[in-house]
Amino acid sequence: MNFKMLISVAVAAAAPALAHASPSCTKEPKSAWMSQDAMKSKIDQQGYKVRTFQVTGNCYEIYGKDKDGKRAEVYFNPVTGAIVKAEIGD
Repeated sequence: MNFKMLISVAVAAAAPALAHASPSCTKEPKSAWMSQDAMKSKIDQQGYKVRTFQVTGNCYEIYGKDKDGKRAEVYFNPVTGAIVKAEIGD
């Protein structure tokens, strides 16, 4: 296999991982976003125990545990606070 073909195969293999990137949560400007403190409060009220809170793209994202103690990675719309994507594990 030549080098160019090897690179092509590597890029094709990586494409699904790149497609799994963060979702698009809002098109609103950051000036319309809920404050981080207000969002953290809303997340706490939903029963999440937040280990990491961050801005990812145009989303608020957390890593932590859900109300049942399961591992959670959750993306929130920063304007409404609605869950856009949640990955819950063991």
